[in-house]
Amino acid sequence: MIRAILFDLDGTLLPMDQDIFIKAYFGGLTKKMISYYQPTELINAIWTGTMAMVKNDGSMTNEDRWWQSFCSTYGADARAREGELEDFYKNEFEAVRGVCGFAPQSREIIDLCKQGGFRVVLATNPIFPAVATRARIRWAGLEWDDFELVTTYENSSYCKPNPDYYREILKKIGLDASECVMVGNDVHEDMIASSLGMRVFLLTDCMINKENESIDKYPHGSFTELTEFIRSI
Repeated sequence: MIRAILFDLDGTLLPMDQDIFIKAYFGGLTKKMISYYQPTELINAIWTGTMAMVKNDGSMTNEDRWWQSFCSTYGADARAREGELEDFYKNEFEAVRGVCGFAPQSREIIDLCKQGGFRVVLATNPIFPAVATRARIRWAGLEWDDFELVTTYENSSYCKPNPDYYREILKKIGLDASECVMVGNDVHEDMIASSLGMRVFLLTDCMINKENESIDKYPHGSFTELTEFIRSI
């Protein structure tokens, strides 16, 4: 029996072109921090920290892993500017909303899940702090409290596509993989949940398929097909 449905955020509940989003995000952040960091060096440091989180082995949170990497570049004192980064996410980050789309079906699909008695988890790749994730949830027309669990870099010790990311969620919600469905737009990062025995659905509206993998083996389609899929379970 399916008891919980896990949803990705970026490109799934929140439509976006990932490349355009990253360009706008980095543009705003480098402008915010220009007094401290040269833009190109800052972007490189952010990517290095992101890769460190992707390779995280569970021995520390993604938050600590990112700051460990960032401070290895800029020194231990760099973490003293954490408050300014949080201020960016509370203020200037809002401008990035303009490059994202909006799908009213996101609200409808979450409501449908709850009406069906399913537990709902926001399984967004935890490379952002909660403050940034809270903003993107709002841009999708949703609320933090719509979800039993929201993965962020503060509460997670793995990242997609590591299957241990999904194992960590399962442990937190106390369910087996066979009791869950993962809905996402990234063939590599989201559909990997099927390797644990989890059912999956690939939302194709903003699909990412970097390795040009055949998607025929996955239930897939637009929000219309996703609605039918959820009703069928």
